[in-house]
Amino acid sequence: METFSWGLTSSIFLADLAIRVGLSLRVIMRKRTPSVSIAWLVIILLLPFAGAVIYLLLGEIRLGERRAARLLKGQPLIRDWAGTELEKPEIDWTGVNPECVPLDRQVLAATGVPTLPGNRLELLDSAEIFFARLIEDIQGARLSCSLEFYILSEGGWVDDLVKALHSAHQRGVSCRLLLDSIGSKAFLRSHTAKQLRKAGIAIVEALPAGLIHALFVRIDLRNHRKIALIDGEIAYTGSQNLVDPRYFKQDANNGLGEWVDAMIRITGPATRLLQTSFNFDWHLERGGPTDAAIRTAERQSAMAKGSALVQLAPTGPGYGEDTIHNLLLTTVYAARREIILTTPYFVPDIALLAALKSAAQRGVAVKIIVPRKNDSLLVHYASQARYDTLSQAGVQIRAFTGGLLHTKTITVDGDFCLFGSVNLDMRSFWLNLEMTLFVYNREFTQQVKALQQRYLRQTSRYDSERFRNRSLVERFWENVALLVSPLL
Repeated sequence: METFSWGLTSSIFLADLAIRVGLSLRVIMRKRTPSVSIAWLVIILLLPFAGAVIYLLLGEIRLGERRAARLLKGQPLIRDWAGTELEKPEIDWTGVNPECVPLDRQVLAATGVPTLPGNRLELLDSAEIFFARLIEDIQGARLSCSLEFYILSEGGWVDDLVKALHSAHQRGVSCRLLLDSIGSKAFLRSHTAKQLRKAGIAIVEALPAGLIHALFVRIDLRNHRKIALIDGEIAYTGSQNLVDPRYFKQDANNGLGEWVDAMIRITGPATRLLQTSFNFDWHLERGGPTDAAIRTAERQSAMAKGSALVQLAPTGPGYGEDTIHNLLLTTVYAARREIILTTPYFVPDIALLAALKSAAQRGVAVKIIVPRKNDSLLVHYASQARYDTLSQAGVQIRAFTGGLLHTKTITVDGDFCLFGSVNLDMRSFWLNLEMTLFVYNREFTQQVKALQQRYLRQTSRYDSERFRNRSLVERFWENVALLVSPLL
């Protein structure tokens, strides 16, 4: 019996050792950023067997064989469409911040998407205004309505939007909903969704998640985009999910308050880029041809409607591993006078942290606006662990007290801006499907900056003295969060 126990113990030890060594070598050979590799090595080496299971579930980007095949087949769609179907216009950069030109080149090189002139942009700075405008456009739709969102949660204005979609479908408008499997889980399994499907509205679950799927795909890889398209002529994008903030997560939100978001309504040539991006995502999930009404809407000429230069940067697996991360670094280094950032989740890696500190040290006024509280305790501690270093470099950290600030914006020198769904954390940089607009237009950027200033008036300044006197327990949790921050 003793021999059997010794043999079993030795077998378990050797198996655990082999798994740890094997996975450690795999992590090292994948050549990811050092912080991410080190974080995974810590998990694998410190947690017997459990670390291996966690890594196999969450450690690598696995799209699934069918989706990966569609991705490889459809990957050139955006690049080819932008390069052949659109005549790349000559851009007049006169009067535009010269830092926009290299950004334009970098986005084009990374995504194949050019800057397009002639766009009209309308900033929708509240959920109420966004839903009112979107519902009005759906009610006026003639050909198609396509919605792609991370979360759709019933209640309030969302119910009105669903009714508008149903009514549009009844009068012959082709309606499509592409919703993330985890973010919209409750709705996808709801009676309302069943009724819409029964009526003929196409509802597709993006990146399906579940126990069985976890064996073949990485289930925390999510479609985080927020896009609405009407007749191929009107587009919306930004940070607002299809949720009414008066009801969404208000039952037990621990004092977080209502979610605060903003969106852009776009008319002009850039709508075609968003339409193509949506079609690409739809193809990945569903495959097959697009119906006649959608094709008709796509053939509508995207005439110039305004004067804004707009460039689209769709990012995520299949679009280049580090595309948005590199673009954000270029954006920060482009600042000469002022850069203001708003984000709900602030977990910068070493490169972004260095860029922000460098900007402040060379005299740029760097202001970062984050919610006083967010819905992730781990992110809260990981963010807080960076505040002291940034503050000492001259970066202003401002805590928004008017709710859970969810708007993702960056303005640079008041001349150009970034607007979309990207958080300043590793998940947005490396994992999620995201959408960012680069707007090279001073007039619109000033509108976004005015919104940021409005947020600033509802903030309290980071108290470095209080922070230095925080408890040992709080410091401990910050350091733990910092260790795993490359994986957040």
